[in-house]
Amino acid sequence: MTARFEAGLDIDGNDSENADSDDDSESDSEDQDSDEEFYYPGGEYLVDTRQYIAQWSLPRASKRLAAQRAEVQVSVISRKKTKLEWFTHLKRYLSRVSDILGLQTFTFTASQIGDDRPLSICRFSPNSRLLVTASWSGLAKIWSIPNFEHVLTLKGQKERVSGISFHPGSTLSQNSRELNVVTSGMDGTVNLHNFESDLPVGELLGHKKRVARVNFHPSGRFIGTASYDRTWRFWDAETTVELFMQKGHSREVFDIGFQGDGALVATAGLDAVGRVWDLRSGRSIMVLQGHVKPIFTLDWSPDCHTLATGSEDNTIRVWDVRQAKSTYTIPAHTNLVSNVKFWTAGDGFESTGAGDSWKMTDPPRFSKGEDDDVDMDPAVDMRDSDDDDENGARDVDKHDDGSLSLRKQLLTGGHLVSSSYDGTCKIFSVGDWKPLKSLAGLESKVTGCDVSGDGRFIATASYDRTFKLFAPE
Repeated sequence: MTARFEAGLDIDGNDSENADSDDDSESDSEDQDSDEEFYYPGGEYLVDTRQYIAQWSLPRASKRLAAQRAEVQVSVISRKKTKLEWFTHLKRYLSRVSDILGLQTFTFTASQIGDDRPLSICRFSPNSRLLVTASWSGLAKIWSIPNFEHVLTLKGQKERVSGISFHPGSTLSQNSRELNVVTSGMDGTVNLHNFESDLPVGELLGHKKRVARVNFHPSGRFIGTASYDRTWRFWDAETTVELFMQKGHSREVFDIGFQGDGALVATAGLDAVGRVWDLRSGRSIMVLQGHVKPIFTLDWSPDCHTLATGSEDNTIRVWDVRQAKSTYTIPAHTNLVSNVKFWTAGDGFESTGAGDSWKMTDPPRFSKGEDDDVDMDPAVDMRDSDDDDENGARDVDKHDDGSLSLRKQLLTGGHLVSSSYDGTCKIFSVGDWKPLKSLAGLESKVTGCDVSGDGRFIATASYDRTFKLFAPE
């Protein structure tokens, strides 16, 4: 099985059914974890990096906790009503694809052939007005949303593009000349792109094998990469310097994701194990053990303590970092889970976002650092509010004008979207993890999915070379 994955015949390149699980005999030959604490040498900037992350993440954590405490001041009835209305809204997600038998005609159109070869992943921009799709052809294409016009092709990968990520300030505070997108591929390269050229403006060199996934740190200053060389690495996005290389998985590392505060990072791999690492100290603080087959995807909830992982065992596991254990297993699909994404309310939700006529050459709408408040609004002290009821609880519909939306705070992270090789994309409610909707119009293996920050769209990428857009009726 190792040889098959190293050859690229996996979630992004396997035209057959799931990989076999006949490698039990190999586990005995893997290196056993040592009881002794061990370290990997870091670069000369590592101490400064860890200090920066600590100083950057602590205020965000404080702001998040204040917002979560504000939620408690909302009456239970108002909270339930708000979430019920949102879940009802989610159940109306439809696609533009008409039923081939003529039995059903959907009102919203959005299906497009993205490339000559199968698509591997798709991602929305932070302002929800761009969608980038990556393909086995080695190209990544950027499309405008919602009209699906092709606006830019990103080149530079010699083989299949397997990972892609927008800078957290892209389309918000970054201008078109600055770093906006990072891609990774089967050839082990990681390319940095802006919006003014189809060729990369920089490259991260160091991995010897395929880089399966790549993600920006929430600060935008760093990049994390997960590779088939059994390591994940942390890079300075501006200087392209490798800050440190980390081992810890006995097999290939497939995905990497950063907690919203920026203090923690999670990795998952083909050893069916995930790990949570503290970037401030470099320690592995939690091991995610429970899946019986390789883990292909993970994502953090906006609450910053809940983590979801999707596996070849067809399940999604939910983990609580506070309890250091798995709290729920969702029997989500009948084939491997290719992608899981929590919805994080962002620009355009409960606020004025970029208009449909927005172009990526437009000047930034926010100054540097100002876009942090787009993703996490400051909490308001509810205790002195005139809208409190006699028990001190506040109605969710009565909140201060300005940057804070209490409804946004209540709803962000409220649903989880997953895609699978069984040809489905599903929406689950967070908390009870019940299925809310299975999106219609999908036929081939769904290789990736994403949710727009404004809450308007869900996008999917498929093996049949198409990507689709879903929206409420």
